[in-house]
Amino acid sequence: MTWTNPLTLLRHGWERHKDRDRPIRTVVSNLPFEDLKKRDQPNRRYEGNVIKTNKYRLWTFIPINLFEQFHRMANVYFVGLAILNFVPVVNAFQPEVALIPICVILALTAIKDGWEDFRRYQTDQQLNNMPCFIFSRKQMCFVKRRWKDVRVGDFVQVLSNEIIPADILLLHTSDPNGVCHIETANLDGETNLKQRKVVPGFSTLGEPFQPQIFDSTVVCENPNNNLNLFKGYVERPNMTRTGFGIDSLLLRGCTVRNTDDAAGIVVYAGHGTKSMLNNNGPRYKRSKIERKMNTDVLFCVVLLFFMCLIGALGHAIWLETFTTIPPYIVPYSNGNYTPSALAGFYMFFTMIILLQVMIPVSLYVSIELVKMGQVFFITQDIELYDEELDSRVKCRALNITEDLGQIQYVFSDKTGTLTENKMVFRRCTIMGTEYCHDENAARLAVLSGANEEKDEVTIYQQTNLPPLFPVDELQDSYTGDKNHANTHATAVTGRISNVTAGAQGDMAFSSALETVVVPDRKLIMEVDRQMESIQRGAYLDFFLALAICNTVVVSTVTAQRQRVKGRRNSSSKGSFCNMGDWFKNSPLRKILTSLKFCKSEGETLNDPFTFDEDDPDILRSSSVSDSTDDYEFNSITGKKDISSQCKYKRNVSGSEEMCYEAHSPDEAALIYAAKAYGFTMVERTPHYVTVKLPNETLMQFDVLDVLTFDSTRRRMSIIVRHPYTNEIIMYTKGADSAIFERLGNVFSDMTQVDSVEKQIAVKTQKDLDMYARDGLRTLCFAKKVISEQEYKAWSAIRQEAVLAIDETEELLMDTANYIENNFTLLGATGIEDRLQESVPETIQALRQAGMQVWVLTGDKPETAINIAYSCKLLDHEDLVFTFTTMKKSVFKMRLEDTLVEVRRSTLSAGVDHQFRGYNSAFTGPLMEPSIGLVIDGLTLSMAMSDDLVDQFVELCKHCRAVLCCRVTPLQKSSVVKLIQKKLRVMTLAIGDGANDVNMIQAADVGIGVSGQEGMQAVMASDFAITRFKHLQRLLLVHGQWCYSRLANMVIYFFYKNVAYVNLLFWYQFFCGFSATAMIDYWLMILFNLIFTSVPPIMFGIMDKEVSDSTLLSLPELYKRGQLTQGYKRSTFWIAILDAFYQSLVCFFIPYLTYNGSDIGIYSFGTPMNTVSLFTIILHLAIEIKSWTVVHWVIMIGSVVVYFIVTLAYSAICISCNPPSDPYWIMHKQMADPMFYLVCILTTVVALLPRYTVHVLQGTLAPSPHRRALQLERLPPSYREQKIREWRGLRDTCCSPSLRSQKHFQSPCPSA
Repeated sequence: MTWTNPLTLLRHGWERHKDRDRPIRTVVSNLPFEDLKKRDQPNRRYEGNVIKTNKYRLWTFIPINLFEQFHRMANVYFVGLAILNFVPVVNAFQPEVALIPICVILALTAIKDGWEDFRRYQTDQQLNNMPCFIFSRKQMCFVKRRWKDVRVGDFVQVLSNEIIPADILLLHTSDPNGVCHIETANLDGETNLKQRKVVPGFSTLGEPFQPQIFDSTVVCENPNNNLNLFKGYVERPNMTRTGFGIDSLLLRGCTVRNTDDAAGIVVYAGHGTKSMLNNNGPRYKRSKIERKMNTDVLFCVVLLFFMCLIGALGHAIWLETFTTIPPYIVPYSNGNYTPSALAGFYMFFTMIILLQVMIPVSLYVSIELVKMGQVFFITQDIELYDEELDSRVKCRALNITEDLGQIQYVFSDKTGTLTENKMVFRRCTIMGTEYCHDENAARLAVLSGANEEKDEVTIYQQTNLPPLFPVDELQDSYTGDKNHANTHATAVTGRISNVTAGAQGDMAFSSALETVVVPDRKLIMEVDRQMESIQRGAYLDFFLALAICNTVVVSTVTAQRQRVKGRRNSSSKGSFCNMGDWFKNSPLRKILTSLKFCKSEGETLNDPFTFDEDDPDILRSSSVSDSTDDYEFNSITGKKDISSQCKYKRNVSGSEEMCYEAHSPDEAALIYAAKAYGFTMVERTPHYVTVKLPNETLMQFDVLDVLTFDSTRRRMSIIVRHPYTNEIIMYTKGADSAIFERLGNVFSDMTQVDSVEKQIAVKTQKDLDMYARDGLRTLCFAKKVISEQEYKAWSAIRQEAVLAIDETEELLMDTANYIENNFTLLGATGIEDRLQESVPETIQALRQAGMQVWVLTGDKPETAINIAYSCKLLDHEDLVFTFTTMKKSVFKMRLEDTLVEVRRSTLSAGVDHQFRGYNSAFTGPLMEPSIGLVIDGLTLSMAMSDDLVDQFVELCKHCRAVLCCRVTPLQKSSVVKLIQKKLRVMTLAIGDGANDVNMIQAADVGIGVSGQEGMQAVMASDFAITRFKHLQRLLLVHGQWCYSRLANMVIYFFYKNVAYVNLLFWYQFFCGFSATAMIDYWLMILFNLIFTSVPPIMFGIMDKEVSDSTLLSLPELYKRGQLTQGYKRSTFWIAILDAFYQSLVCFFIPYLTYNGSDIGIYSFGTPMNTVSLFTIILHLAIEIKSWTVVHWVIMIGSVVVYFIVTLAYSAICISCNPPSDPYWIMHKQMADPMFYLVCILTTVVALLPRYTVHVLQGTLAPSPHRRALQLERLPPSYREQKIREWRGLRDTCCSPSLRSQKHFQSPCPSA
């Protein structure tokens, strides 16, 4: 090892520090400097690729860990007292003994921290030593190295199915189109493939990659944690620049798929990579109980101060009562005595040392252990396990489990949270003509009946056709001839193999319901008519927009993906026949035959399962893709149909190996809809996209630019060159508001009142409104023909924006807005996103539990309102106020008028404004008019202005439900923060997508749903679930259990310490306040450290006040946590007073019993210590609601351990605390019958008041939880009857008919 000048190390460290402050990073190739020392290389100031997430080294573990532990003031307090005990004038007992409790606490915490850090160290070593390939100039090839050897500026090659070791700028790939597919599941949980492209000009097709000739400079932004943003440029020696973005960056932790090899230059390494910058570890939040507990600790400190002050004054006064100095007071070496005042001052600190247990140092460690136990039981709950995804609930924040039991406001996303986020194409409108796709709806209805034979559920209340339900598997095949327009569909059921362990399937959004669409007959005829021309027309443009205006990746070699284990599709003749036989005898057959098609008034839907069983083509196994066949079949019946005038042929040969990897389920639904009509995207590269038309013609569009979707523009565009006309065409899709506002002067020009464009726009808007009312998600499609001159001018501006480092996003946004205008409207689509299972029941239960449920969505108001009715967020009896205006003055006037009416109704009903919907006695919901509020994003921004925000919040307090539509991710988080700040309530936010991250992080408790949109929400959350329905059990069961357990345990801890410490305090009145202890010091230490430490931990982990079934049946029980009735200030002081009373009893009964006898000090203190143990243990026994074997073992075991340890200590400790000895004291006491009489009498007298209060409360005024506990002790049949009566009384209290009576007096009796 060579010696390095310390000044050089300091200079290099300063250069690295300065680099962090630079706005850009400059990277050059390391190859020309390979022989130089590291300190002489140009990229030396950048971090290496070594990962170090552990905090400690072997030689620094103890000092660093102690430093971290001393950030907790309780540890500093006890260490300070232990040091103070070494001062002779104030020491209370042996100095070494005082160190034992705090040393044990610090040691246990250090062991836990050390084990966790060691596991992190092992993980780091595994990552750092993974193999990779780095280019060597000496060997002129890629050589095998380890991840930790990678440096910024190195050229790294990654092979197929290998993990990327660093953030690499892609310069070469084996793909002839210069693309590389990566899977980001390890990074964000998304299972679909993403496409990355080589930086233009750095890859020559058919030639190997030659890093040694790379002489350019890479300029990019400094490391940041934004996974979706990367900007920079490559500057060649001739000063020409080529810009790049995130689509050219291979992210560390991702896996290369479907590409033999990819290579590039490392721009970020180690902790500077985007994946490491996003790795923040477990989140830390302070729970509400913890914040309140810290205040109570301060109360204990104040109480300790006054007790010590009494001891100091008492000692000084006691010394003043002597006329002569007693002989047992030892003078100084010079013969002088300590003055009384000074002795009292010293005694103050001595008393602090003696009574230090008043501050529960072990409480913090016990709480950590309890929360770890609670998290374990939450994650092991089988009811929260999702078998389909093979996933269970995840707890990412380990210290706020009890907050789950105190939630008052729930903020939920809609798409993917309340709904499945599995999009199914249902309807479309093209050029003002609406196509209802009744055939497809009928197929979905049939499949719904196949899976739900007896359960008929309405998903969207205003939907004309039955809703969509999942099926096991469906395979469709379309056959025919181009001169015929008849579609053949066959359905085959089977069981999908269990391959969804963390992914939704082999490919994202690839279930049969999402990939199969039965075309509309009338629309097929129109497409046929335009296909007979020269492939021009609005209908063709519409389907081309569906096919190419997306970011879908076409994957044709799925076998290279290691997680794909064969084809998903399997079918058999028997499975199809069995399903057909079932439907022949099903009552749904009669219903389906009554449905009408759009084609003509007299045409009806044929029998869906009358087919020729002898026809082998009907019963053959078909693939998801289309296949060629010489037969034509009716789209529903499956029969041969030669006479029909609507016949068509669909054929995509070789598509069995093709699969689509969509970034969102919307894109998947649209591309499969286009495929159903014969517009099949067969290839996509960064430079072109190829579409196969219905007549088997291939159209290859040159891709000139892609304007990706963002939440501000709310649209996406692709600019292509038409292969036939050579025109530059921009296809755009987006929200209706984002498209209609850019249709040029269609609406503003008064001369175009009767123009065709305006009529199309008006009809399309009507269809969109109808779709929204039916609960469908809507997207508009438009096109624009761009001239060569306009495109060249715009492209130059666009290139400047790409090359810019500063304000790149703003510049790119301006260029997109500049070109996206004067659209020609093509049409719109309606996509169904079905409601998740048990969502209405979950929302109803949450509302009955006293929670206010808000839905924040980016959908249209009509769509959101329909979903709100479907999921029982809104009721038809509700009075719904809708605020959608562009003028603040109008909104202000309406807001004031609404508030006046709401206040009048509220005052007449006598409703508590803070906790709307229930009173403190739990007598049921109060009779307030049920109000719903619907507001869009623009109006919401007005409502959150300074002059209107207070009125808006007041209105929201009275609303049964609030629905915010068209809101941005930033508005979501702003709403959560607003309610937190104004109402001071506990909030919970739940979502599934990246647009919900801000909202999840802003709430007190964040819940992520691991659904179809990746894992961004899960990674930002405190808890992760797979279904919205799991929220009910998570809150109503585990939330209540965690809250009541922890609240009771904290209160018990304070009581236990105060009760025991006061024994020593009362003794001071009889020993001249000399800080003398009548209990052996070792037994005092072991009392809190061993004898009474395990029972409260067990109590905090396992106690169940009410069973889970009862908590789910009676959601009203949740309100106790919302009102913090489990841990209130009064509860704390009652526990302290009870501790004082019990300590008085435990002291004075033994004192009066042995008063006047000649027993020693330890013989006097041993019964007190024993009685105190019995009292504290039995006090906990009174509080335990559910006894198990574990409870009995721990409670009895604590007593047994006490006697064993005390007997052994008394037998072996001959002279432990001179001049007094505990030798054989316990043996003598246990041989005396008076000892047992004192123990029994004292324990009964000490616990009699608490036991009496519990009995009276349970008999005369039972709380709701006590009543529920009494119900559980009844026979099962009688218990169910009583629960139904309870529910019936609740429903009577909140019935709509009673709600309408303004002066109604609640019939619900007080609980």
